Amino acid sequence: MELGHYLQRMGYRGPLQPTLETLRRLHIRHLEMLPFENLDVLGGRPMVLEEEALFDKLVRGNRGGLGFELNGLFAVLLRTLGFQVTYLAARVSASGEWPTAPGFDHLVLEVALEEKWLVDVGFGEAFDEPLPLVPGRWPTAGRMFVLESRGDEWSLAREELDGTRPWLYAFSREPRRWEDFVARGQDYPPPGSPLRRELLCTRKTPRGRVTLRGERLILSEGGHRVERVLGAAEEREQLLLSHFGLPLGSLGSR
Repeated sequence: MELGHYLQRMGYRGPLQPTLETLRRLHIRHLEMLPFENLDVLGGRPMVLEEEALFDKLVRGNRGGLGFELNGLFAVLLRTLGFQVTYLAARVSASGEWPTAPGFDHLVLEVALEEKWLVDVGFGEAFDEPLPLVPGRWPTAGRMFVLESRGDEWSLAREELDGTRPWLYAFSREPRRWEDFVARGQDYPPPGSPLRRELLCTRKTPRGRVTLRGERLILSEGGHRVERVLGAAEEREQLLLSHFGLPLGSLGSR
């Protein structure tokens, strides 16, 4: 792990001791600088879940990635700094309903300090700061998230202003091996997944979020949302550079 290069990629200059404050700052900064994006999927490029390959892509290549990639490399960073990290497997809800699909399609992290914390820098629009792994309602950056324990599974939901609670994902606290995710990544995302059909690139900003989804650019800030339809493909390339820092040519073909 080239620690200095990774921290430079994040623009991070904060503390490095394995404390909750360090974890919180790293989590926020990672979300702001390394976007969730599916450009390799659309370009027919395989996901390679090896540490050196992930480092080449996300750090040296100034790219983002999918949940397996972003959380996988973030776990390496945290362990390098002395954090105790456990891999957990999650099942994502595609519709806001309780996820019922078998298997798992997301990686989340459990970090042990004096308490246990849920960490996830690879889901797109979710919580900004680590959440305590305790059932309850937890606010972060002006939004409320709800953790529930259902027998052997835990679940995460986002509480909306109208009181509804769409599920984001369910996960097991049973520790998993990295090899489990490597095997799952060989055929991920599965056929029919929206990630195979439409461009998605999103990252947190200091005051909101910027998202490029298909032909639309969506800017959210302070509860306000502005959306516009894009023109030529060249404009998408420029937006990937200006809003996400992704190199020109990232939308390249197979």
